[in-house]
Amino acid sequence: QVQLVESGGGLVQAGGSLRLSCAASGRIYTSYLTGWFRQAPGKEREFVAAITWSGGRTYYADSLKGRFTVSRDNVNNTVYLQMNSLKPEDTAVYYCASGSNMATMGYWGQGTQVTVSS
Repeated sequence: QVQLVESGGGLVQAGGSLRLSCAASGRIYTSYLTGWFRQAPGKEREFVAAITWSGGRTYYADSLKGRFTVSRDNVNNTVYLQMNSLKPEDTAVYYCASGSNMATMGYWGQGTQVTVSS
């Protein structure tokens, strides 16, 4: 089992930045992907970014490349999402997830709210 706890969400003005953290514990597989998804009110959940624990290979939603950066700290088993130049449309609940591949992210955190005001 893998436990994921997100933190770092909050209210920020458009153009601002936030950094989300996802602390992982339990049985962490180094081959796993850990990443971020988001869900805005009334919308489907969408992929944001992900990273492998081993090797640090990164994946991004095309629309977010350049503004969002995913990274990991293998010592502290934490994955980060640095979000810059935030826009009101980035408002959503952001979830940390982990799994063997993007289609089977079997472990999820409780989510953290990000609100971007205009």
